[in-house]
Amino acid sequence: MLFGLVFLGLIVVLVFMIIGMYNSLIQLRNQVKNAWSQIDVQLKRRHDLIPNLVETAKGYMVHERQTLENITAARSRAMQAESVGDKAKAEGELSGMMSKFFLVVENYPDLKANQNFLALQEELTSTENKIAFSRQAYNDQVLFYNNKIQMFPSNILAGMFNFQQSEYFQVENQAERDVPKVSFQ
Repeated sequence: MLFGLVFLGLIVVLVFMIIGMYNSLIQLRNQVKNAWSQIDVQLKRRHDLIPNLVETAKGYMVHERQTLENITAARSRAMQAESVGDKAKAEGELSGMMSKFFLVVENYPDLKANQNFLALQEELTSTENKIAFSRQAYNDQVLFYNNKIQMFPSNILAGMFNFQQSEYFQVENQAERDVPKVSFQ
C-alpha cells in the first residue's frame, strides 16, 4: 500500500514537472515572438521614414538619382523579406545604402540645413537606436529559448512537441560591424 502511494506520488510529481517544462517552453517561445514583433514595429517605422527622407533629398540631389533609386530598391527588398535571416540580410543592405546616402548628403549643404530633412534624419536616428535595442532584446530572448530547448531534460520534451530553434537577428552589413575611425588631423 505504501509503495503504491509513493509510486503514485512520484507519478504526480513527474506529471507536474512535465507540465512546468512544457509551459516554460511555450512562455519562452511567446517571448521570442513578442521580441520579434518589437523589432518589426521599428523596422516598419524605419521603412515609412525612408521615402520621406528620399523625397526631401530629391530636389537637392539632382545628380544622385542612382543613390536614391538604390535606397528605394533596398527598402523594397527589406520589406519583402520573410525569415529572420533574410530580414537581417536585407536590413543590413538597407543600412549600408543609408550610410552611403548620408555620405553623399555631406556634399549638399543646403539639404543638410533643410529643417524637414533634419527632422527626418533625427527621427531616423532615433528609430535606428530603437532597432538596435530591440535587436538586442530579441537576441536575448532567442538565447534563453534556444538554451531551454537544447538543455536536458527539457530538450526531450521540446523534441517530442517539435519546438524549433529560433534564428538570431544578426548584423550582416560589415559597415555596421566596423568601428568608425576618427582622425583629428
